[in-house]
Amino acid sequence: MLDSYFKISERGSTVGREVRGGLVTFFTMAYIIALNPLIIGGAVDADGKFLGGFTAFGQNLPLIAAATALVAGILTILMGVVGNFPLAIATGLGLNTFVAYGIASQMTWADAMGLVVLEGLIITVLVLTGFRTAVFKAVPQQLKYAISVGIGLFIALIGLVDAGFVRRTGTGPVPVQLGDGGNLVGWPIVVFIFGLILIVTLMVRKTKGAILIGIVGATVLAIILENAFKIGPSFISPTESNPKGWGLNIPALPDAITATPDFALLGQFNLLGSFSKISMVSAILLVFTLLLSDFFDTVGTVTAIGHESGLIDKDGNVPNNDRILLVDSIAAAAGGAAGISSNTSYIESAAGVGEGARTGLASVITGVCFLLATFLSPLVAIIPYEAATPALIIVGFLMMTQVKDIDWADLGIALPAFLTIILMPFTYSISVGIGAGFVSHVLIRAVQGRRKEIHPLLWLVAVLFVVYFMTSPITAWIG
Repeated sequence: MLDSYFKISERGSTVGREVRGGLVTFFTMAYIIALNPLIIGGAVDADGKFLGGFTAFGQNLPLIAAATALVAGILTILMGVVGNFPLAIATGLGLNTFVAYGIASQMTWADAMGLVVLEGLIITVLVLTGFRTAVFKAVPQQLKYAISVGIGLFIALIGLVDAGFVRRTGTGPVPVQLGDGGNLVGWPIVVFIFGLILIVTLMVRKTKGAILIGIVGATVLAIILENAFKIGPSFISPTESNPKGWGLNIPALPDAITATPDFALLGQFNLLGSFSKISMVSAILLVFTLLLSDFFDTVGTVTAIGHESGLIDKDGNVPNNDRILLVDSIAAAAGGAAGISSNTSYIESAAGVGEGARTGLASVITGVCFLLATFLSPLVAIIPYEAATPALIIVGFLMMTQVKDIDWADLGIALPAFLTIILMPFTYSISVGIGAGFVSHVLIRAVQGRRKEIHPLLWLVAVLFVVYFMTSPITAWIG
């Protein structure tokens, strides 16, 4: 029955390979259960409250972890059953940062998650009408690679900053520097470096679950160091800080390892509440930003997994493409409805594909593992930034490898790709990089007299991005 439904033999795989591939994918990306709470759990909204309505940091971390694992589990199983593709889904890195610091800071968390739900509903309609698939095909393959590479660099920068390896100078013309005053200080940095070296070593030795093992190993070291030296937090008060302290929570053993998961975050969203907090133009542009980021992140991921698994057809499309995009779109809305930010497809699924996964059965296995992980949410409270952020560096590296597939001899591709790649980390914005790449590509091709090579939908997207870049003048003009 499994073989017939998932076409296991037809795709040259076995049930054993699919199970093994599903487990490997889970161990490769399970870090999101620990990392998502650290990213969105520490940000406050316009009312000064943490996600879930809490006023003290740390209280919401187990709730975010439980909801993150729950939604990832359900949607990944859905991807396997409906899309029959070895692709796992979880809260999108980069997107969650944008939601936490670019959206929630302007309104309440419920309003921010409402915008995420709205974006997910819109992108679902675009799939059902065939528009998303059409745009998917309209974007030049080279720019798809550049988007993934740019997101990889953006994620890596977030990891370096959150770990304290790279910090703001505060003065002078140079915006950032190494550590504190040009020096790496404190035991937390040692934990970060140890975690990074451990993950790299395990990856080189092809150890399955290297990222998860690295996070666990670094956390154990952090607990030992905190117990021995009483390091304390980096933030003491608005006017006092400890540059040698932990970036967020202080690592300490919890009272219990397992607990009944608390899903109190589910349903905490206000679909249209943001429109009463900010102008309609601003709200629409935020949804547009989420839409474009979510839209094109998936473009690169699906393409990469399709190539890695050998499931790409002669036209460069993957089997069940519409179903895959539909599940991914539903995931965006589900993430917002669960209060954990937009969910999207994960490039780490390539690890399972490398282990032999070729069908949706692998995704079902990965999803079941995520559901089991909901009972381990108390463990999240002991993981400091410095132990989790090495994963971001590694994920950035994995996405960066696609740079080799860009044609650097064609200026109509090379310059837009370059702008896409550098502007994402330099502006701390995924959308800015994507927009600059599309607009410059259309402009250069037009100047080259090669307008026929520009898909009509790409003209439309480029115009929309011009509107996005002109948000301030437009808002001032309307106001």
